Amino acid sequence: MADRLHRVVVLGGGFGGISAVDTLKRADVEITIIDRRNHHLFQPLLYQVATAALDTSQVAWTIRALMRNRPKVKTLMGTVTDIDTEKREVHLEDESTVPYHSLIISTGSRHDYFGNDHWEELAPGLKTLEDAVAIRRQVLMSFEAAEREPDPQKQKALMTFAIVGAGPTGVELAGAIIELAKESLRDEYRSIDPRNARVVLIEGGDQVLGPFDDELSEYAKQALEKRGVEVVLNQLVSAIDEDGLDYGEERLEAKTVVWAAGVRASPAARWLGVEADKAGRVPVNEDLSVKGFENVFCVGDTASMKAPDGSPVPGIADAAKQSGRHAANMVLARLGGEPTKPFAYKHKGDLATIGKRAAAVDLGWIKLKGKLAWWVWGIAHIYFLIDARNRIQVILSWLFIYLTGRRGAQLISQGPAAEPDPMEEVTDEHHDVDPADTGDEPARASGG
Repeated sequence: MADRLHRVVVLGGGFGGISAVDTLKRADVEITIIDRRNHHLFQPLLYQVATAALDTSQVAWTIRALMRNRPKVKTLMGTVTDIDTEKREVHLEDESTVPYHSLIISTGSRHDYFGNDHWEELAPGLKTLEDAVAIRRQVLMSFEAAEREPDPQKQKALMTFAIVGAGPTGVELAGAIIELAKESLRDEYRSIDPRNARVVLIEGGDQVLGPFDDELSEYAKQALEKRGVEVVLNQLVSAIDEDGLDYGEERLEAKTVVWAAGVRASPAARWLGVEADKAGRVPVNEDLSVKGFENVFCVGDTASMKAPDGSPVPGIADAAKQSGRHAANMVLARLGGEPTKPFAYKHKGDLATIGKRAAAVDLGWIKLKGKLAWWVWGIAHIYFLIDARNRIQVILSWLFIYLTGRRGAQLISQGPAAEPDPMEEVTDEHHDVDPADTGDEPARASGG
């Protein structure tokens, strides 16, 4: 690229980063995307990978494939270690540096164990493809181990699945695991009956789906319980070990524990040398630039942002996309000598599915529950997938599950080293639509 071009570096290939790059598609700038992984992930459907409903390639796309028609976009797979704001350089783990004129940071978030980081190995969260594949293997292996276990108590523990946190991710996981056990696996074992599996959803607050309307929250709780999920409210987990967990005054023997209770931002604040908020997010100005660095922007889960009414901007996909677009537009404004504008987040709504023919949809102006909400949820998620091939594959997978109750992604690898590369590049298909040009997604997901 010619040295005269303004260099924009985007850290993170999630919703925020890809939306920023898409917004800059007609600008005469040089863009470099840096991400630790080689793919863009559609996080709202990640739980379906974890519960054997979808394959990894149906919810993720290589960033290089998405940018194949963008000659001014360079993609680097690397891990950021530091940012030199004086020299305007990003430092990578291999000791290389990437210079920038403008920097957009959208590095997302990871799980927050609230000071108990040693729980991570015992209770994995769900943020990446690796997380989803590991959880899927753990869930399926638990049934395999139970089939061989002669001790009834140990067998019961193997078939008990605890989920900590009853936000959208926890609710959707709980509903999917109970359906996997009661429908997909019910005739496949001889020594056990998978329908006897126990799924326990533990929440520290007083309701499931906290951001939702009270009526929808109560509906979700009842729908889960009707399916067989045990919902425990107003209880905090105090200990997790290899055999289960403690909450309140109770002990739950469970060989599978999944963490869905909290998130913490990436180390972007440390890279920039600024003070983060309690969740590790970077405080930003109204235009999303970082205080003290007008050429550095933070978006999505990386940033501590406020909506026009003063409320915190939620960590969902649409917020990441909106903030990514805004940051890119502010870069263009500065290049054109125009003043920047405050970020005005517009909340489009919340969606969560409880299971087959059951979902909760809160769009603000209308609230839906049950079968109609389930159709709205499904149509919305299909629409926001990037390309036609993935839409068709997901529709067919869902149709197969709907008609038969069977799930097509129940293969168990022999551990992470044997897991095949999930990222099959979409080699023979050219996308007419840019990856972030998919409208405003109302569905929840951690952005970044």
